[in-house]
Amino acid sequence: MEKKEEEVEGVAGYYGGENEYQRGVIPPNAVVGVPKGIPIQQTIYRDTPAPFNCPYCGTTGLTTLRSKPSLAAFVGCLIPMMLGVCFLCPSMDCLWHKYHYCPNPKCQQKVAEFQKSDPCAVMDPVHWTQESFAFSS
Repeated sequence: MEKKEEEVEGVAGYYGGENEYQRGVIPPNAVVGVPKGIPIQQTIYRDTPAPFNCPYCGTTGLTTLRSKPSLAAFVGCLIPMMLGVCFLCPSMDCLWHKYHYCPNPKCQQKVAEFQKSDPCAVMDPVHWTQESFAFSS
C-alpha cells in the first residue's frame, strides 16, 4: 500500500521566530494614556507615564516620572566626552532609569522603576523610548 500525502486544514504551522511583544510592540487591547474609568488589571512600566491604580491611596491616573542617569546614558556620553564636549548626557533622558510615582499630592509613593541596564541601547535608537501601557480587566 502506497502512502499518500494529504494536506491538513486547520492546523497552524509552527513558527519559531521572535514574539512581536518581546520586540516592544504594544498589544492591541492595551490601555495607553489616561485610563478614564477603565479598570486596570496589570501595568507595564517603561519610559513614559503609565496608566495605573495606586496600591497605596487608590488613585487612578498616570504616574509621574523622575529620571536618573544609567550606564547606557554614560556610554552615550563617553565618546563625545573623549572629543572634549559632553552635550548628550542631559539631553539623552530616553536612556536614563525611570522611577514612577503616584501623582496624588498626598501620596507621592514610588510605585515602580524601569531600569535601562543595557549599555548597547545607545546603538538601538528605535528602542530608546518604550511606551508604558496597561491591560484592562
